[in-house]
Formats: sequence, C-alpha cells, structure tokens
Amino acid sequence: MKQQGARPHTVVAIIALYNGAEFIERSIRTVLAQTRQPDEFIVVDDGSTDDGPAIVERLAVEFPSIRLLHKENGGQSSARNHAIANSTSSLIALLDQDDGWYPDHLEELAKPFEEEDHFKLGWVYSNLDECDRFGRMRNRRMLSLMRQEHPKTRLEKCLADDMFILPSASLILREAFESVGGFDERLSGYEDDDLFVRLFRAAWNNVFIDKALSYWCIYTGSTSYSPRMARSRMIYFEKLYEDFDNSDMPAQTQWKDVIVHRFYMIVLSEMHRASLLGDEALYENSVRDIERIIPFLPAHSKRKAKLRMAVMRSYPRARFLRRVGAFKLMRTGRNLMLRRG
Repeated sequence: MKQQGARPHTVVAIIALYNGAEFIERSIRTVLAQTRQPDEFIVVDDGSTDDGPAIVERLAVEFPSIRLLHKENGGQSSARNHAIANSTSSLIALLDQDDGWYPDHLEELAKPFEEEDHFKLGWVYSNLDECDRFGRMRNRRMLSLMRQEHPKTRLEKCLADDMFILPSASLILREAFESVGGFDERLSGYEDDDLFVRLFRAAWNNVFIDKALSYWCIYTGSTSYSPRMARSRMIYFEKLYEDFDNSDMPAQTQWKDVIVHRFYMIVLSEMHRASLLGDEALYENSVRDIERIIPFLPAHSKRKAKLRMAVMRSYPRARFLRRVGAFKLMRTGRNLMLRRG
C-alpha cells in the first residue's frame, strides 16, 4: 500500500531524435495528447542533419513544455542517457521518434508505481500494437502473438530470446535505471534488452499490463533492420556470453548454451531473409557473424553448423540452390526421414 506522506512520482517523457523529420511531429503530438501529462518533456537531437530539430523548435513555440537538447551524434543509447542526466523526474518514459503513445499510456503505466503494492518495482510495461511506417495497423496486441514470458520471472527465458520489452511501451524507475548504470552506449540495437536483463538480474521487479498502450512502427529502413543493429547484436552476444555463466550448476540448463543457440538462430534467419530479398551485403555480413558464433556452439551443433556453412557460405550458390528448390527438397527429405523414424 502507498505510505502516508509519500512523495508522488513525477514523469519525464524523452524522445531521442536522429534524422526523424518524417515522424517527429506525430510522436510529439502523442505525448501532448496524454491524459496524464509528463512533468518534463525532452527531445534530444543526436546530431540530426535533416529538418527534425527545426520541427521541434516550431512545436516548442506553441507548446513551451517541450525542451530541445542538442548533442553530437553518438547513437540512441548515448542520446537517452544524456536526456535522462538532464532531467530530474522519478519515472522515465522513453519514446522512439517513429512510434507513438495512446492517450492513456502514462496514466496506466504509472498506476502500479503510485499504488506501491510491489516490492522493489523497477519498471512497468505494456502490450503494444504493430504498425507500418505511416502508423497504419498491422497487428493488435502483438506480444500476445509471441511466445515470450510476460511479466519477466525467469532469467533463463530472458537470455533465451529477445525480451520484447520496448522502451516506448515502458515506464522505468530512475533509481533502478541509475543503479545499473543506464544504457550501454556501445549498443545501438539490443540496448533495451541489455538494460532490462540487467534490471532483472539486479532483482528489480516488473509489472506487465496486457493492454496496448502504444504502437510500434516496423518497416524496412527502421533501426530494427539497420547495419548498426547487426553490429550491436554481436557486441551484445559477446557481452551476454561473458557475463552469464552457471557452469557451477551442471545439472541445470547452461546459460551460455542458451545464449549461443539464440544468436545463432537469429543470424541464420537473417541470412535466409537476405537470400530471399536478394541482399548480398546483408547475406555476407550474416555469414561473417555466424562464423563468429559457430566456435561457441556445443560440439554436436558445431559440426552441423560447419557443414551448413560449407554449402551456404557463397551467396551465388545460396541463391542458385533456392532458385532450383534444393532447400524445399532437403526439408521434404528430412521430414520423411523423421516420419519413418
């Protein structure tokens, strides 16, 4: 229960802006439309070269609550850390420049913090809708379509798959954020997974609201598909592999094996997608990443992976095999063998 005389929480809304002129007014207006207005509203320009900052300046004349900060380009993690360091509110609400909040986003996410029914509550997050770059609906309550666990209760599950806790769908306690050192500025992709894994590991509790309170725009060219994201993925893989080890408990599922399998499958899937799209640069980058991961695989998986890569390493060969239907034939043969077994 809430203690008598407890100081009410304040909220800072933060948007990191980088060459987002196409989206920034839309995202800002979703903040301005909140039923619970933020106590602080910061847009941090991370060295944009388009008209995005000018759009924010125009809106700030009409809405003086908007505060625009400028910094040299350092990536989204750096921009968010900078804005948070220049704010004072006890709760942190982050919004990506191309996403948006529904009007009750802040009001609903703040309720568990105000009630204080949860021990050491570090963050609250919600379901969300998936949209295209124009904010047109694709999937409602998209987390309900996935296999991830919500709320987060098991570290192994946090390591085995993407967390799917989007900053745009979250409200984070400043004390918790600062206790784990904020965003890792080496990461420009997977920085959200990294933050929430560290919060979980530090025993901060979390609450999940199974209601879409925001929308997430996914499209070719978004950060989810950028080369910077691919580079960041490998930094995150190596960080997780180094930081999580339960080899002193051999009877349990080994975290390192879980981590390696996760990233191997992610990059393998990206390699197949690159082949379908005819994206040779993405394909070759995926091959390089897989070959960095293979040495970490368990022995039996390593042998299979090496055989696969002997066939798939060449982009022209992979395209040829796909064109003649070799992959479909191989899958059919494998399925027949499994049925006979």
